[in-house]
Amino acid sequence: MNMTMEAVAGRATRETKPAPEKKRQRKKQPAYHVILLDDDDHTYDYVIGMLRKLFGYSPERAFQLASEVDESGRVIVDTTTLERAELKRDQILTFGRDWRIARCAGSMSVIIEPAPE
Repeated sequence: MNMTMEAVAGRATRETKPAPEKKRQRKKQPAYHVILLDDDDHTYDYVIGMLRKLFGYSPERAFQLASEVDESGRVIVDTTTLERAELKRDQILTFGRDWRIARCAGSMSVIIEPAPE
């Protein structure tokens, strides 16, 4: 039997089936809530300005969140990965005091909690 190299190569290709590709399943990172806590040392203007600057919220959405934190004592301002939640928490904590209120000593309080799955 005399085969050319092309025939041998073609035959090997037809007979050899490639191994099925394994689909990589991405492991979903758990989500965390960034929760802003209410106090009496920050104005609506402060909260709205902070939320707009740090989270990019519209004035309307920032006002809604400021109203909710004022009424309920806490509000979820973001749900994200742990790394981003820690970044946002740190940004809130270093945003500074509200110059509109003399007794204000610093930034608002914020916590991170795991989001329910």
